[in-house]
Amino acid sequence: MIENPMILFPLLILFLPLISFVIVIFFGKKLPRQGDWVAVGSIVTTFLLACYLFLQMLLNYDPDFSHGASFSWINLGEFKIDLGILVDNLTIVMLLIVTLVSSCTHIFSIAYMKGDIRYNRYFAYLGLFTFSMNGIVLADNLISMYMSWELVGVSSYLLIGHWFEKDSASNASKKAFLTNRVGDIGFFIGIMLLYSAVGAFAFSPIFESIAGGQAIAGTTLTIAGLGIFMGAVGKSSQFPLHIWLPDAMEGPTPVSALMHAATMVAAGVYMCVRLFPIFTPSALIVIAYIGAITAILAALIAVSQNDIKKVLAYSTVSQLGFMILAVGTGVYTAAFFHLLTHAMFKANLFYCSGSVIHSMHHALHKAHDHDTDPQDMRNMGGFKDKMLITYFSMLVSTLAIAGVPLFSGFLSKDAILAGTLSFAQHHPGHFLLPLFGFLAAALTAFYMFRLIFMTFHGEPNIKSIMKDIHESPKEMTGPIVLLGSLSFFIFYTLPKNFNPMKDKGWFTDLIVPRNSAVPGSLTANEIADYAHHAHYLAMGLSLVVASIGILLAYLIYQRKVISAKNISERFGFFYDWSLNKFYFDENYNRYLYQPFLRLAHTISWLDWEFYDKYFINGFGKLTKLLSTISGRFDYSGIDQGFVDGFGRASNTVGKLLRNVQTGRLQNYLLFVVAGILVIIIAQAF
Repeated sequence: MIENPMILFPLLILFLPLISFVIVIFFGKKLPRQGDWVAVGSIVTTFLLACYLFLQMLLNYDPDFSHGASFSWINLGEFKIDLGILVDNLTIVMLLIVTLVSSCTHIFSIAYMKGDIRYNRYFAYLGLFTFSMNGIVLADNLISMYMSWELVGVSSYLLIGHWFEKDSASNASKKAFLTNRVGDIGFFIGIMLLYSAVGAFAFSPIFESIAGGQAIAGTTLTIAGLGIFMGAVGKSSQFPLHIWLPDAMEGPTPVSALMHAATMVAAGVYMCVRLFPIFTPSALIVIAYIGAITAILAALIAVSQNDIKKVLAYSTVSQLGFMILAVGTGVYTAAFFHLLTHAMFKANLFYCSGSVIHSMHHALHKAHDHDTDPQDMRNMGGFKDKMLITYFSMLVSTLAIAGVPLFSGFLSKDAILAGTLSFAQHHPGHFLLPLFGFLAAALTAFYMFRLIFMTFHGEPNIKSIMKDIHESPKEMTGPIVLLGSLSFFIFYTLPKNFNPMKDKGWFTDLIVPRNSAVPGSLTANEIADYAHHAHYLAMGLSLVVASIGILLAYLIYQRKVISAKNISERFGFFYDWSLNKFYFDENYNRYLYQPFLRLAHTISWLDWEFYDKYFINGFGKLTKLLSTISGRFDYSGIDQGFVDGFGRASNTVGKLLRNVQTGRLQNYLLFVVAGILVIIIAQAF
């Protein structure tokens, strides 16, 4: 029996969602309210357990805290696989993020999904998804992580395609699943390369072996690291596998909040943070540029989108790019810090957008309007007074993501930009990294305040529905208020200080950077020291670019001093590219999907029309012909000719002999005489 709460509670956090999944999926229809209380109760319990672990972490205040447990799963001589859990400060913080956002999602979904035809199945899949994510967080080895990794992919497929009656939802779920498979192949190859060199799947032996520099190093280690990173490219929607995440908006809005804030997309960043010691400097450069390109590319797309969820979706892609950029430049604790703050304000932004969409659906339904898109911001405007709780909560989270002081996003984004700037100062050839970072920060402030002004300010674009626009029920506003409150800086700087311009607090004390296991890499102290020297410059530039972005959005969409239409016409070419997402889907379809589809059709033709028709079927026909000939030879030649002929001859001879044997003595004497004469004549000749 496990008595240590630091092992028992994480195990309960891991398996309670799985238990709720089994109960709700098999018995939900027979339970009151289709078993939603089972799902909500189990997830809220995991959140309370995570809070206990978090409180213990704060009370102990030990940056080196670590507990683990494992058992043998497969033992085939030298080939062994152990499954286990690792509980340290990183794990506890991530468990708190996952369980909090998952709990809010479950509660939010009670009102949002009311009346859905697959209500119980929806809550069951949420439990499976949470179980899978907790499995990634608690894994102490690559196999455990990979199994949970794949299960996250399966459960996300089920949730995105919840409304599979719609072709768009069905296609989006398949797109997400298949795109992630591309990254997961790389992830698996990286795992196998590490195992073939080290002979172990557990994190600690791998780190120790790499630090020794004997088992795996150089180019092989770089390739293994990039293979591992490919898994993050898929899950965290990084360039060039970013195309699935915006389409995932076809799932229910609470699912979008769950996936985009703290779970699926965060899995890739968490994995990179956990496995940071294995990445070589060469691999980190590639990672940094992938993150920088993703951040700026997604931000450029977001500025022109009109669907409120699409704006938030590309915002998520851009923010994940920030985190990956931080990993690549060595400040991976800043990446995890931004993952924490981003989880809170981004989940809230999705809940707020869900609140707006829910109100729009209600108003349009009352107006018998089934043609107007309830997610298009061009159909909104003037919602501020009608939805005060949603508005102020969304405004707070918008200020956080824009990097405004007093809010959480300022602390984490500043840490990333400082690390990026210091990296460029010591590697001048990579000046594009901070440039892309600051440009993405400016664009983030612009498109998020564009969303605020278009949705809540100005005159209503459809005045006929305004009388029916109202605040959402308390099941939806409760999580909104909670997560909006967690967008303030004090929750991340206490108990160290109340200074909103400094990121020092419990997080920076307990989540400390570790040295890379790769020989010759900069130490964690050296990286932190370089970033510290760039801190104030990065802070100043961050405030400047955020101010420019907010001011432009205010002048264009609030004061309307500058015409958005004129800008789009003047920059028509670039605007079209941004609006059409740089034609990634179209180009993938033209240069990747269609050629492979044609190749598949060609192979199919060769298989069915040539190989099967002429070889397989031809071989069958030849066999049939030979069988016919053989049968006829056997029947007509052997059976009828030889066997039956021998029988007939025997019968004839028998008849003749029977005629000869008359039974008369004189006949037998005659035969004897005749025989003697024949012998004499024969001897005479």
